[in-house]
Amino acid sequence: MTRTVPPDRPATATAHATATATATATATTGVGGLPSGRGIRRRLRHWTAEPAYAWLTGAGLTLFAVVELAVVPGSAITAFGVLVCTASLALRATRPAVGFLTVGAALLSFATDGNMAYATIAGALIGCYTLGRHRVQHPAVLVLAGSLAALAVNLVHIDRWARDGSPGLPALQGTDRFSLGLYAETLVLTVMILGAVSTGDAVRAREEARHTRAAAQSRLLAMERRQAAEAERAAIARELHDVIAHSVSVIAVRAESATYTTPDLSPPARDAFQEIAGTARSSMAELRRLLGVLRTGDDTATAPLTAPQPSLAGLDDLLDQHRAVGGAAELHVTGERTPLPASWELSAYRIVQEALTNARRHAPGAHTVVELHYGPGLLTVRASDDGPGPGPSGGSGRPGHGLAGMAERAALLGGGLTTGRGPAGGFLVEAELPW
Repeated sequence: MTRTVPPDRPATATAHATATATATATATTGVGGLPSGRGIRRRLRHWTAEPAYAWLTGAGLTLFAVVELAVVPGSAITAFGVLVCTASLALRATRPAVGFLTVGAALLSFATDGNMAYATIAGALIGCYTLGRHRVQHPAVLVLAGSLAALAVNLVHIDRWARDGSPGLPALQGTDRFSLGLYAETLVLTVMILGAVSTGDAVRAREEARHTRAAAQSRLLAMERRQAAEAERAAIARELHDVIAHSVSVIAVRAESATYTTPDLSPPARDAFQEIAGTARSSMAELRRLLGVLRTGDDTATAPLTAPQPSLAGLDDLLDQHRAVGGAAELHVTGERTPLPASWELSAYRIVQEALTNARRHAPGAHTVVELHYGPGLLTVRASDDGPGPGPSGGSGRPGHGLAGMAERAALLGGGLTTGRGPAGGFLVEAELPW
């Protein structure tokens, strides 16, 4: 048996779904297909975190140093210091403490030559940044040590000026060595070291804050999912209570009425019927006590407990409500329809209801197809739409508690739930409920 409810699909459904997908793609790639600013920063962050980045930059700076030494040759000690300064940067990703060697080699070459090569300046700044970025020592200790090293280099230069003279400086006398103008070199080097170390420490603090925030969000999401699962279990328990209470009350009434409608019952049979009725009434009382705590806080005005529980027979009305608020949906029923227990009917109805709610929320205007297949001992419920589907990260792209609730309902009946991108795109929800 196959039954099809004609679709009532708005003309703008496809256009709206296409616009939604385009907006999602634009947020990631930017206008004109170019990466957005946030996407570029994310790619650069991932690239600089790769181990190969340190080796490439170290090798590139070393090659630049070789060219610079060929153009402006220096002493052997200067060349050694420059090459050690640049080559050691290749190890900074795995051994951040190598920054001490980098900065020390840079200061050594500067002390022997008197002029800092461009490669040495870049290498020393990267070395200071690495020490601050990985916090090999406290930033104050790093800046203090760098300042003392800069002062030592400055004193070496002052001593050389006193012995050999220097262009633009008069012959230094004994008291001239304490002139503040001669120590400007120390000030400049200290400022450079302070800036590089502070930048590295600021980046480290920002990364730690980002990781802390991500961990807090992950814990919050896990807590929300756990609370959603608990709330869904409570709702399912309340619904099952109503279903079971109806059945048990019928047993109690039929058993007790049998003692009055059957006059030729023997006394043992009459006592047995009365015992069945009493047991049923006791079970009803136990159910009420057990579920009483779950009903605490319920708004009886908005969710009356006396309302009948929905079943698959009400799917037509459910789809009509979906269409009334702007959705488009159709229903297909295959296989020979078989009366199912009330729990199965209720769970299947709730799964379809939540799937339609998700379609309205995450793919407004999309066309939704609901399929019910009655097989031997198995009911398959499938709801698919032609919306944008899961997000680019590969997840469901539909945050919330609806999927968790549907999975709980399917698991309680011994079945399973599958969600994700459909074969023809869009989003697919498929539940298998054995009975």
